[in-house]
Amino acid sequence: MSRIGKAPIKLPAGVDFKINSNNLVSIKGPKGELHQQIDADITVTLTDSEILVTRPTDHKRHRALHGLYRSLINNMIVGVTAGYTKRQELVGVGFKATNEGNILDLILGFSHHIYFEIPKEITIKTETEKGKNPIITLESADKQLIGQVAAKIRALRAPEPYKGKGIKFVGEVLRRKAGKTASK
Repeated sequence: MSRIGKAPIKLPAGVDFKINSNNLVSIKGPKGELHQQIDADITVTLTDSEILVTRPTDHKRHRALHGLYRSLINNMIVGVTAGYTKRQELVGVGFKATNEGNILDLILGFSHHIYFEIPKEITIKTETEKGKNPIITLESADKQLIGQVAAKIRALRAPEPYKGKGIKFVGEVLRRKAGKTASK
């Protein structure tokens, strides 16, 4: 059996868990409400304060879905209780980030500003201190959505391997390359 799939999920106090007849799981907590459609073959049950995810057979497809849906439900519970945070750093001379509500305005060394609309489920904060790189902080209850938005922001100017200029995650270690050596 799947090691991840057979582990029970503890339901913390203050979190409301519902599953309806067509396998739509709804989890509501202090940070928001999330929904996930579960495959018809996978069974999700609530006993006392634990959620169990079970599969009908050892078929390859069922084994794959078993651990997947257990992880998705666990990520939803963590999201509505603690939330998720992604921090990105702009490395480069003249790189700037500001936000007006959920519109992110980036200056990344191009001839124009880049305006990026952030979904309403995500809160964004930009900070710029003198002598330090600008930081973009994203917070949300939805782990999939925040990861996807952070990846799209990073793709606007991915870090290059020679000087490390671009948008990178805080704490990310980049593999650097040596530059050309002068020939004599």
